[in-house]
Amino acid sequence: MTPKTQLLIYVILLLLVDTIVPLPITTVILLYVVLQRPAWFAKLYHQVYK
Repeated sequence: MTPKTQLLIYVILLLLVDTIVPLPITTVILLYVVLQRPAWFAKLYHQVYK
C-alpha cells in the first residue's frame, strides 16, 4: 500500500470518528502536529511528497 493511500485511509477514518463522536478529534491531532512537530509526521510528509 502506498503512503498516499495509507494517508487517505487514515484521514477518512478520522473524519468518520469525528462525525460520530462529538469531540473535535481531528482538531486536537492537528494542534498536536502543528505545536509539537513530531518526527512521524515529517517522515510521512516526505514519503507522500517525495
